[in-house]
Amino acid sequence: MSGHHHAHGHGGHEGHGGHGHSHAPKSFGRAFAIGISLNIIYVALEAVFGVITGSLALLADAGHNLSDVLGLVLAWGAIWLAAKPPGGIRTYGFKRAPILASLANAIILIVAVGAISWEAIGRFFTPEPIETGTVIWVAAAGVLVNGFTAFLFASGSKSDINIRGAYLHMAADAGVTVGVIIAAIVISFTGWDWIDPAVSLLIGIVILVGTWGLLRDSTRLAMDAVPAGIDIDEVRRLLEGADGVDEVHDLHIWALSTTETALTAHIVCAEGYHRPLLTSLPEELQEHFKIGHTTLQIETADTAEKCRLRPPDVV
Repeated sequence: MSGHHHAHGHGGHEGHGGHGHSHAPKSFGRAFAIGISLNIIYVALEAVFGVITGSLALLADAGHNLSDVLGLVLAWGAIWLAAKPPGGIRTYGFKRAPILASLANAIILIVAVGAISWEAIGRFFTPEPIETGTVIWVAAAGVLVNGFTAFLFASGSKSDINIRGAYLHMAADAGVTVGVIIAAIVISFTGWDWIDPAVSLLIGIVILVGTWGLLRDSTRLAMDAVPAGIDIDEVRRLLEGADGVDEVHDLHIWALSTTETALTAHIVCAEGYHRPLLTSLPEELQEHFKIGHTTLQIETADTAEKCRLRPPDVV
């Protein structure tokens, strides 16, 4: 890591923190292959028996599972794109692809909720009898399929929003399918056919609640906001508290991908502190905040006066 004269015309120095990069997040390729295959088979099973039994809850769950298959394909494709090396006009490669995939997954789920809810409301006015025994066995298979698929993604659900999207879809599906089983059991004892569309609406609410966090976080990353879990004020205090630092301005923190975070900042300090800070600050940012892609511009008090990016309202 070394300093050099900056090209923006205000005489600073720039250094790049190259420590702790994670350019190739775990692909979960085997998990995606297994999960997609199992869910395609199960969607076909649900659709066939949903028609045979007349269960809207089963058909609603099949439609939702089909959207999950598409979601898994999107997530897997995005990880494949993100692993491609940078080049040409794409100086960061396709690292943003998983962020866009997680946002697309959230939108797909919301559209699915609308379709399920619309059909369920209509079914309240024209309830149809269902074959509860068949529904219970088909739904029980779904609990196994969705639960096992969720298990395959569990280890990556906390560190990668794209994998978290896949995990939440499958975990929610397992819970929702339990709801379908409960509805079928209640109908078999009571004969209350309205329970089927009621459970369909409940399925929609569960999906919507589970999707909200994914939509919020993926939108946040897509808009270059500071990633969740990083307090920008704490980052600023760390930078300003370093030996020799007089001022920090033009501080930006954003997500390069679902697993990598970048930071740029102008650091004002006296002569003699330049090289030590270019070494120590990226290491501390990696250690404390998992920020692995740090670029610092070092300025003296004189050059900082001429920096057009110094005012806090200028980007």
